[in-house]
Amino acid sequence: MEAATPLYHFISSHQPLTQKQPRRYSTNFGLINVAETLPETSPSTSPSPLSSLQFDYEKEFHSLNSVRAMHAKMIKLSSVWDSKRNMQSFISAYLEFGDFQSAAVLFFVGFAENYLYWNSFLEEFSYFGGNPCEILEVFSGLHSKGVNFNAEILAFVLKICSKLRDKWLGLEIHACLIKKGFNLDVYTQCALMNFYGRCCGTESANKVFKDTSIRDSLLWNEAILVNLRNEKWAEGLQMFHEMQTLHVKANSLTISKVLQACGKLGALDEGKQIHGYVIRYALESNIMIRTALSNMYVKNDNLKLARVVFDSTDNRNLPCWNSIISGYIALGYLDDAWELFNEMITSNIKPDIITWNCLLSGHFLHGSYPEVLAILRRMQSAGYHPNRNSITSVLQAVTELGYLNSGKEIHCHVIRNGLDYDLHVATSLVDMYVKNDDLTSAQAVFDCMTNRNICAWNSLISGYSCKGHFEKAGNLLNQMKEEGIKPDIVTYNSMVSGYSTSSCIKEALGMIRRIKSCGMSPNVISWTSLISGCSQQGYFREAFEFLIQMQDEGIKVNSVTISSLLQACAGLSLLHIGKEIHCLCIRNDFIDDVYVSTALIDMYSKCGNLENAQKVFQRLEDKTIASWNSMITGFAIYGLSTEAISVFDRMRGANIQPDAITFIALLSSCKHYGLLDKGWKYFDHMKTDFGVTPTIEHYSCMVDLLGRAGYLDEALDFIQSMPMEPNAAVWGALLTSCRIHGNVELGEIAAEYLFKLEPYNAANYALMMNLYALSNRWKDVDRIRDKMEAMGVKIGPVWSWVQVNQRIHIFSTAGKTHQEGEIYFELYKLISEMKKLGYAPDTKCVCQNIPEVEKEKVLLAHTEKLAITYGLIRTTSPAPIRVINNTRICSDCHTVAKYMSLLRRREIFLKDGVRFHHFKDGKCSCCDFW
Repeated sequence: MEAATPLYHFISSHQPLTQKQPRRYSTNFGLINVAETLPETSPSTSPSPLSSLQFDYEKEFHSLNSVRAMHAKMIKLSSVWDSKRNMQSFISAYLEFGDFQSAAVLFFVGFAENYLYWNSFLEEFSYFGGNPCEILEVFSGLHSKGVNFNAEILAFVLKICSKLRDKWLGLEIHACLIKKGFNLDVYTQCALMNFYGRCCGTESANKVFKDTSIRDSLLWNEAILVNLRNEKWAEGLQMFHEMQTLHVKANSLTISKVLQACGKLGALDEGKQIHGYVIRYALESNIMIRTALSNMYVKNDNLKLARVVFDSTDNRNLPCWNSIISGYIALGYLDDAWELFNEMITSNIKPDIITWNCLLSGHFLHGSYPEVLAILRRMQSAGYHPNRNSITSVLQAVTELGYLNSGKEIHCHVIRNGLDYDLHVATSLVDMYVKNDDLTSAQAVFDCMTNRNICAWNSLISGYSCKGHFEKAGNLLNQMKEEGIKPDIVTYNSMVSGYSTSSCIKEALGMIRRIKSCGMSPNVISWTSLISGCSQQGYFREAFEFLIQMQDEGIKVNSVTISSLLQACAGLSLLHIGKEIHCLCIRNDFIDDVYVSTALIDMYSKCGNLENAQKVFQRLEDKTIASWNSMITGFAIYGLSTEAISVFDRMRGANIQPDAITFIALLSSCKHYGLLDKGWKYFDHMKTDFGVTPTIEHYSCMVDLLGRAGYLDEALDFIQSMPMEPNAAVWGALLTSCRIHGNVELGEIAAEYLFKLEPYNAANYALMMNLYALSNRWKDVDRIRDKMEAMGVKIGPVWSWVQVNQRIHIFSTAGKTHQEGEIYFELYKLISEMKKLGYAPDTKCVCQNIPEVEKEKVLLAHTEKLAITYGLIRTTSPAPIRVINNTRICSDCHTVAKYMSLLRRREIFLKDGVRFHHFKDGKCSCCDFW
């Protein structure tokens, strides 16, 4: 054969692997038939003829030089050199001493033409640390020197090219096959398809298959496997169907892979047909096929048939057990999976790392995060060392649990076992530290990564942006580009989310424009991040404006968008819009989403429709802790403490562990109804019985509870005994209670702290002025007012609004009330009727030093009275009147609202700055305790 074009490109592109230390005993190369042995030689002081020599490596070959010297002597004696046994001995010796190129040259010269020798040679070559690249290097060198190779040798070299993804050498070999006009046999055709499938794609491999005139079963099987290896599941399944129409028999490997395709595609019917094929051809005894069958049924969510296949399998091996266990875990049957695991142990089948990783990842995916850590400990006790997959699952569980210390312990294990250089493990560590608010450690792990993928960049950028460190996030974004990694939509979305949750709405919107300028399209996550941030930060109107822009761009909302919009509805108490969104949820099948349902409960509760909130809650099947908390909070803000406590008891009966938010809701319900004993009970037991450490919010609730109940001295003692520094919410609760009970002395103490903590909060000054006014200390009222003027603190306008016929009507102290004459006429009429029933204006609510007659006029101008009156004038239906007020309702307005509900037989819902009041038949849901 003529020498082909020199293949120089390979020689310079591959480096040899690290060599193993040579074994000091004879190798077992295994190429020569066992019966072919060398005769023993008798010891002699003089050199024995090489033709009769059996090499003893311990005596003859002490170094690479000794091998080369003996080799040179053998070549000189050409009559005995070409002996297969002698060549085998030298190949083994060269391999032992790390001269892989010499070993490969000898193999090409003496053994390459025999199919039977290749696998043994490659196995031995790899054992001693040889890099298969060196075989190709030798081949290229020999080929360039004019050594002739037949089609069989080229086919085997082509297989090595496939394994090493050496595209160009493989193409040159194919060209050589065509140029020399070799009549390609089925093995060579298979090698070509395998090469093109791995290095050029399935289209090229399929073209080789279509162009060949040979349609042997080996070719059909190889063609199907090439497609399936490249995840062309549908194409592989179609080829298998065509193969059966031609009555070509599939081998066991092809059948198992096609069953895998049925699992990937959810093709249960096709899988059943292949099961029938297996039965017809009596292939059921093949354990690989049985495992594939079981796995196919599992992937199609048919555990019943998977179990039938498993139970009817004799001599189940470990992959068979792993398949069925993973099936039960994937579908959430964790207890059944453990039963199978224990049965496997009793069957003397020892689990492997795959079994343990399956248990770890399965428990994580189904939210059993504490169990993941327990499985890790059990796995280590059994003598298994976690690998990269184990560590990744455990780190994800630690992230969800917020166990930073446990995460650090796992990090230490990673370093000790050399797993910190694994890309996936390092990325999981970065993510764990970011989500546990330890950005310093996240940055340290990130800096130590040699090969950073885009996930690591995105995780750290997200961490900085969500914490408001936009300069650092921007620097990382620029550094990322400098290192040749192109930011993707996830990168920019994390910046959008960070800006929006930090109230930087303009910057978030600018980032969306930047996404467009980079040639990408903002997706539903981009817009939802913006809408969600607005809803969280109180920019409710902006949230709806961005929704309109999102819809204009043709992007459909998802469940997270819906949840954010419902949060905005709750913030603005827009019940009618909330109901429209509820209808949208039903039409688009969002109603079964637990997050959407929880948001609906919250929206209805905060929009004054507790009845609908209860209906949504009762229909929710898989209630999460957030769902229970929302319902408890809903009852709490209405002052329905009995109902709130009842929901808590039901939650405990459902084995749902309460969290910190649960106890905030419970304590709030107690303070709104004056249940001091129950409040103390929950506060004392939250840590001892439920492991929840009280936070500043819980302490604030207790101060409010004690203060509202009249235990002001006890409330002050409680504050002074707190394990943390009291914040403005704690002192604000005490000052509010002092105003309720008229305790100026303690009120001044609370106000002193508040003026230091929040020097520009006008509400604190207003509370203190009200307290002084109740005690007729008008000079102190003027002193506080002068202090406010000196600091530039102004009390914002008080407003109330009522919705009539889908339109919001606002009544504010800042401007003139619309239709004022008509409203006051009706209000005077109502007040006259109330006085006949015993109503007396509570002028103590007016904090001005004016005559009593003037105070009564001031009371009439309170915005909540005007809003309720307007609602009575403009609506005649039995529908409730819903009023929203931005400050705490005064006692006079509270009394007037009760009389209005009695006189006009109308339900009135009034949401003030603290809670909801439901007025009906002259009574309020708060029982006059607010």
